[in-house]
Amino acid sequence: MSRGLRWGLIGASTIAAEHMIGAMRANGGEVVAVMSTNASRGQEYARKQGITRATTALAELVESPEIDAVYISTTNELHRDQVFAAAAAGKHVLCEKPLALNLADARAMVAECAKRGIVMGANHHLRNAATHRAMRDAIAEGRIGKPLFARVFHAVYLPPHLQGWRIANPSAGGGVILDITVHDADTLRFVLGDEPVSVSAMTSQAGMAGEGLADGVMGVIRFAGGALAQFHDAFTTRYATTGFEVHGSEGSLIATDCMTQQPKGEVLLRNASGEEKLTLAHEKFYDRSIRLFQDAVAGKGAPAATGEDGVRSLALALAAAEAARTGRETQIESQG
Repeated sequence: MSRGLRWGLIGASTIAAEHMIGAMRANGGEVVAVMSTNASRGQEYARKQGITRATTALAELVESPEIDAVYISTTNELHRDQVFAAAAAGKHVLCEKPLALNLADARAMVAECAKRGIVMGANHHLRNAATHRAMRDAIAEGRIGKPLFARVFHAVYLPPHLQGWRIANPSAGGGVILDITVHDADTLRFVLGDEPVSVSAMTSQAGMAGEGLADGVMGVIRFAGGALAQFHDAFTTRYATTGFEVHGSEGSLIATDCMTQQPKGEVLLRNASGEEKLTLAHEKFYDRSIRLFQDAVAGKGAPAATGEDGVRSLALALAAAEAARTGRETQIESQG
């Protein structure tokens, strides 16, 4: 395992507290400092998480010689400037999804890190799931033939402590598409090994999200290889289960309880030979994400999801939002 990194947290977030700090420490890393624009929140967060230093100043954090890399988990409209500041200070960057609110900013962030020789990753955790890695391998090995259709069930209930800006602030990138559909985009791209070309979608408001924001969406994505993928995402379904299916010319893969933040779920392969449960090596998603990121910093491989992956998945999510707004199948912008 590569040397653990010394981390600075940009954002005193729930996801950092619940998942990322533990993953950093599990990989031999140290969390050196946290930045929050709210001084009292930052200090209390640091105390609870055992972090030595809290600051309200972005420059103080990114320019610290004691920090190797930053994890950005602020609201989405802040990511661009924070990535630029970190890159200018020579700090490697792991940024929460979506990278930005528009493709121009996301592309600029990736280009800036590349120009400065900075490793940049997007924290799309679901490609670290054993279920999705097993499905990707099975498809690549031809075990279901040519992929024809996929279905993602990612309708969940957003708990009160996570609602906040996600259901109230369009300018911060709230709403179900930039919060959940962007994850579906990345996971579908990863599992199918294919790129989306267009999308159709409809959104709904079931009473949780405020004006101008959707708390539910359904849609269909057309992939370059010909497959169609259906997605269903929501903040408002308390009792649904999650799942991911891929149906090919020679078989089907059916994953259950897999669109989560926990290492669980199973995958069933069905074909002419019958049914087979795929062998899975479950691992904490965020532990794997940090391990691959610090390996990339050491010059060994790439982050689980690169900055470029973040751009492509954002492109699909933004196209889905436009398709829902216009009622038309919408082309997805390419990376270039």
